[in-house]
This record gives sequence, C-alpha cells and structure tokens, in this order.
Amino acid sequence: QVVLVESGGGSVQPGGSLRLSCAVSGSIFDSRIMGWYRQAPGKQRELVAAITRGDTVNYTDSVKGRFTISRDNAKNTVNLQMIQLKPEDTAVYYCNAVSPPLDSWGQGTQVTVSP
Repeated sequence: QVVLVESGGGSVQPGGSLRLSCAVSGSIFDSRIMGWYRQAPGKQRELVAAITRGDTVNYTDSVKGRFTISRDNAKNTVNLQMIQLKPEDTAVYYCNAVSPPLDSWGQGTQVTVSP
C-alpha cells in the first residue's frame, strides 16, 4: 500500500518562500514519474511540477522560474521549493504519481499567500 505524506505548507506574504516535502512509502517511487499538484478553492486539481527518476523536470507555465521540484531517491521523498510566491499560489498542495496518479491521495499541505 502506498502512503503519501505532505508537509511544509504555511502562510507567507507575497514574495515569500516555502519548501514542501512529500514522503512516499511503497513501491511506486522507484518506477513512476512523481509530481506536485495543487487545488485552489473552487478549482480543479492541477499538476504544477513533475520529475522523473532521472531528474527530468517539467513545470506548468504559471510556476516556471519560481518553483523547483527535486527528489531524493535514497529517502523516497519529493520536494518542491517555491520562491516569489503570489496570492494565486494559494492552494492545498499534494504529491502523487503522474499519468496516472494513484487513486489514493495524501492529506495535502495548505499554502496561503496573502499580505
């Protein structure tokens, strides 16, 4: 059984930074592309960053240049460094596999960006 545990969220002012971390237990980490998703109130969940086991990365346009995804294959963690945060980055952030994600999601971690 795969368990995904996200952490690191919080409340920051615009322009601030946060680092999210996701601990992944189970076999998917070694074989799947991993990603960070977010869901803002009233909106659909969207994939914002993805990383392969070989560290090839991809970002949605709205976060390019501000977010950096990384993975630690020894620790089975996926991280998301976020800088220059904007109010529109406010959302619950989740990690999961990509294409397709697992049916089971973690609890997510709340990121709030406000003056």
